[in-house]
Amino acid sequence: MNKRIENLKSNTLSNKTFLLKEYIFEYKHTEAHVPEKHLREVYDHGDGASVLLYNRLKKTVVLTRQFRLPTYLNGNKSGMSIEVCAGSLDGDTPEVCAKKEALEETGYNVSSVEKAFSVYASPATMTEIAHLFIAEYTDEMKVEKGGGLDHEEEYIDVLEINFDKAFDMMKTGDIKDARTVMLLQFLKIKGIMLS
Repeated sequence: MNKRIENLKSNTLSNKTFLLKEYIFEYKHTEAHVPEKHLREVYDHGDGASVLLYNRLKKTVVLTRQFRLPTYLNGNKSGMSIEVCAGSLDGDTPEVCAKKEALEETGYNVSSVEKAFSVYASPATMTEIAHLFIAEYTDEMKVEKGGGLDHEEEYIDVLEINFDKAFDMMKTGDIKDARTVMLLQFLKIKGIMLS
């Protein structure tokens, strides 16, 4: 535990879909400093997993497109967001979640995923750790339609895009989702699409 944190108290602000709490605490920046009082709102969304599907031979990636209200509220005129498959762990391991989300959202049944890395999704306001994966797919792995689950009110378009075009879509602003940007860059750094 961090000895610089003292008198940590919390108050639940909302517990509808996920948990939003207000925290009050004192923090000593150094041992010599007097503790300063801080107030923070922290959103506990749970941890999640994301996976970028790629086809080495076709030089393509599979992405999804769906409406995201927060992007609409912050300047995205259509509210549509192009992203990798992603979802909350909901008790699953990150690997199981990544494979499950790939099947639900894209219809591809990938047998294995490769861990890229894990990151805090938004460390100033959220507790979530995002576990990021890549997975190779083939046309034969398409066993379902995809598009998300009806009971979760997911209306997802499945997009198979040339990797170079997807990479350029970051520059044009057509792809702004952080997880997608990180995984596209990871794939490029690994040189998988060049071999």
